[in-house]
Amino acid sequence: MRFSRITALLMSAGLLLASPLYAAPQSADRIVAVVNRQAITANELNDRIKTVMRNLQAQNVPLPPANILRQQVLERLVSEAVQLQLAQETGIRIDDNQLDRSMERIAQQNNMSLAQFRGTLEKDGMDFRKFREDIRTEIALSRLREREVDSRVIVSDAEVDNLLQLQKSKSLSEVELNISHVLVQVPENASPTQLQERRARAEQALAELTRGARFAQVAASYSDAQDALQGGSLGWRPSGRIPALFLEQLAPLQPGQHTGVIRSANGFHIIQLNEKRARNEQIIVQQTHARHILIRTNEAVSSQDAYAAILRLRERIVNGGNFEEVARIHSEDGSAPRGGDLGWLGPGDTVPEFEKVMDGLKVGDLSEPVKSPFGWHLIRVEERRSADVSAEREKLQVRQSIRARKADENFDDWLRQQRDKAYVEIRAEEP
Repeated sequence: MRFSRITALLMSAGLLLASPLYAAPQSADRIVAVVNRQAITANELNDRIKTVMRNLQAQNVPLPPANILRQQVLERLVSEAVQLQLAQETGIRIDDNQLDRSMERIAQQNNMSLAQFRGTLEKDGMDFRKFREDIRTEIALSRLREREVDSRVIVSDAEVDNLLQLQKSKSLSEVELNISHVLVQVPENASPTQLQERRARAEQALAELTRGARFAQVAASYSDAQDALQGGSLGWRPSGRIPALFLEQLAPLQPGQHTGVIRSANGFHIIQLNEKRARNEQIIVQQTHARHILIRTNEAVSSQDAYAAILRLRERIVNGGNFEEVARIHSEDGSAPRGGDLGWLGPGDTVPEFEKVMDGLKVGDLSEPVKSPFGWHLIRVEERRSADVSAEREKLQVRQSIRARKADENFDDWLRQQRDKAYVEIRAEEP
């Protein structure tokens, strides 16, 4: 397997890390930046630059000028160091067992055993142990973000309804957009001078685009976003994951066109529409109206005892007992007051063990005892239907999209704050 193929595999999984891919002689090292008490060396920076250059070249993105690329890469190293220090200080640790499981999943995603994956990496000149430690770092950073940012995102019903209304008014409720962006961040409590400088930088980026420069190259040169060195690509996004401010600017554009400079709370943006595609309007699923009786297992009730109890209840129903009445008296589930009525259930609404048996029953059938993680069940199917759940699914997707978009925005803001709190010293290049 050639380098280009393994690069594509790792990039597709989001796992191409900024580590040296080939062993090379290192020149005398020196410190190029200090982040709190951690030093970033010239060799680290040069290794990362080489990797970024290979990634950009693999995407056919023209390289920005060397001094700009160096500045962009160094800032990413500083940002990464700030996050890793916070993760370590707050007790985030990735043990070897967790790391081993992650490595196995990565290998499986590339259709290989772990041994085959290791052999492929080493054949392409990668240091497997270094790659493994880079994965440990990625997991730690992911958990830090989840704890500090993602878990705190709240999406209200009003936000969902408002975006659905905006999508319909812009005829974007049934499309997905492939977009790229340039973000010129504005510091918190920026002075008028800083604000003017930041706007001028965004206008300069827009001027280059107007003169015909490729968007990916401009993003790599000007953007402060974490994806700048990937050409600013945000990939395919449902319209719900795009801020309303941007959505209004994108609505009239054709693929290949970009917006002007857009001001937001985070800074100045330029958004390019790369592609647009339709989404499937109708989602038809098979739904089942079912009732159940549950006898739970716990510290006091063994699985054997629960099974014996549910079996007695089944015999009572088979011999003429009323299912709903038995459920109201004996079921240990919140549905008991409704006679065990679970309403209409679609794929994925119940645990797999329950769903598999329920789907195999005919209308009116009573199941044998069914074991699930909750205990033992009896299931009766009342009726079935095919239903269009497009509206419900669309609402769920919009909620998820808003959550993901808010998490991205909050992460950028949180990361900027952590960067501002840290002691960072950038040392000048040697003459």
